[in-house]
Amino acid sequence: MQNSIRHLAQLIQEAQNIVFFGGAGVSTESGIPDFRSVDGLYHQKFDYPPETILSHSFFVQKPTEFYSFYKEKMLFDPKCIRPNAAHFSLAEIEEAKEAEGGSLHVVTQNVDGLHTLAGSLNVHELHGSIHRNYCTHCGAFYPLSHVVESVGIPRCTCGGIVKPDVVLYQEALDNQTVMAAIDAIATADLLIIGGTSMTVYPAAGLIHYFRGQHLVVINRDATSADDEAELVIRSPIGEVFSGVMEQLS
Repeated sequence: MQNSIRHLAQLIQEAQNIVFFGGAGVSTESGIPDFRSVDGLYHQKFDYPPETILSHSFFVQKPTEFYSFYKEKMLFDPKCIRPNAAHFSLAEIEEAKEAEGGSLHVVTQNVDGLHTLAGSLNVHELHGSIHRNYCTHCGAFYPLSHVVESVGIPRCTCGGIVKPDVVLYQEALDNQTVMAAIDAIATADLLIIGGTSMTVYPAAGLIHYFRGQHLVVINRDATSADDEAELVIRSPIGEVFSGVMEQLS
């Protein structure tokens, strides 16, 4: 793996504009379970399939059941779940690239907000964030703590139901976020895909806007992008970025 890490470090060092496109596998090393692995949420038994529970229609029709699942399986204590080496490394690389006149953008499918907590500034959260919540009646915004500390369905002071600012099944991605992500990907000369199965659309389709020279995939399982990649690494992503930072230093 050392040769691959040296190769990746060299690509990062030479690149001017970098995009990291990540998924659930980036956060598993922080203790957040993914969805599609053997131990993921989609392989656990619930009264309803997770895809059904995490849908717009289910939220509207059965908010009590929605929040029972959401609070237990989707939320976490920020004091216990912290960014890992991958999150911190990307934030550090972003800072270094900005100082050189370049950039690093994170395009993430995750809703945990760990990239921002680690210090990344250019973060495009395609599926929203659990840290933002809003009243479906008056639009007032609430922090994560409001949902965590609520009993049953979280309510606004106006009486309306508070909804997580996350994209549920049957809902469209935020157009402004998508366009910003596309712009970053289209102007990057290095695209790093990490911790994602590349099976969730339309998010996964955004990588087709990449026109740069260097594509890298870091994922423990095969993805649809592997054949086009210059470099494919099957090791844990935190371990990979820890090695990269050693090379860059």
